[in-house]
Amino acid sequence: MRFLDISYAMPSKNLALDEALLETAASGKCGATLRLWESPVPFVVVGSSQRVEEVVDLENCQSYAMPVLRRCSAGGAVLQGPGCLNYALALSYDTVPEVSSLHASYEYILGKVSDALATLHVSTVREGVSDLAVQGMKCSGNSQRRKKNACLHHGTLLYDMNADDMEDYLIEPEDRPAYRGTRNHAAFVQPLGFHVEQLRAALIRAFCPGAPAVQPFPDEEEAMLLLARNKYSQAEWTFRR
Repeated sequence: MRFLDISYAMPSKNLALDEALLETAASGKCGATLRLWESPVPFVVVGSSQRVEEVVDLENCQSYAMPVLRRCSAGGAVLQGPGCLNYALALSYDTVPEVSSLHASYEYILGKVSDALATLHVSTVREGVSDLAVQGMKCSGNSQRRKKNACLHHGTLLYDMNADDMEDYLIEPEDRPAYRGTRNHAAFVQPLGFHVEQLRAALIRAFCPGAPAVQPFPDEEEAMLLLARNKYSQAEWTFRR
């Protein structure tokens, strides 16, 4: 599995590179890639099919100059930024047949992440379709975009983000997993509390032990720049729903 360790200052570039990695997996050029990234600036990102006004407090975001973007994968709105480690897996079904169906892919990927956290003596439980939780508190949210022959898996590991900040920018969702109950973000989300380097090392061991960090292919960098400019930084994409 190829390993990329690259974070951009611009949120649009971070989202764009993940989509470019998916296209690489779908093309057959590289069937398995792990990317780790963390945004140095906070931003809100909504799922591909969400209505922004239903899940984001746009008035607060405007008041505090909080960027709002839309990613290409499904799932719910989240607050990104320092303290949130992201892992993106771009996998072809030929290379990693365990991810060829939706539910099997979550079982396979989240199982590996859970095993990785167990090496740090953290016991996580899969809750709902795509969360990992510690004693009923969410520490990892996950989502996917699936194509005919490949998928992009987006995952987060919260390690040092203040859940109270989520209350300022995210509206409580109507569609929520049963284990959440009526809890608000602050009562539902609990960062892991580890140093980020411990989490990064655990994920690398789980998915691509010993793999050196490499740069994106030139065509991926070109695609990233085009997607960042023409899609992810455009209001037409962010507010398409």
